[in-house]
Amino acid sequence: MKAVKIIAISFLVYVGIVITFESLIGFFQPAGETTLVITTMAEDGTPNDRVLSRLESNDQLYVSANHWPRAWYNRALENPKVQVTLEGEKGNYVAVPVTGDEHDQVNDEHRHSIMFRILTGFPPRYFVRLDPR
Repeated sequence: MKAVKIIAISFLVYVGIVITFESLIGFFQPAGETTLVITTMAEDGTPNDRVLSRLESNDQLYVSANHWPRAWYNRALENPKVQVTLEGEKGNYVAVPVTGDEHDQVNDEHRHSIMFRILTGFPPRYFVRLDPR
């Protein structure tokens, strides 16, 4: 019974760490040279900005949903016409979900460290290719 309590408490502490880490990233949205801002539209037409890491593969621009909170990703799938601010320049793009071999290639080129995966709670990772329109 004591082992079950230790495991349960350890699990709850881990979940707390993941929630704290994910919340802090969402709140602070750290930006830099390797990030971009994607603007997606809510159902009511309200624009929503999210800072994301910029990924490049074969001269294509990608972003990934690699956290549990992923409202931006769901909005981009619902309305793929997005705006991207990259290096201070705004442009219009189409968000294209990435699957199959293309997904595997981008994932292989941009792997996360085990520490990042632990801190984020091992969420599934989805990619979006940003095609200029």
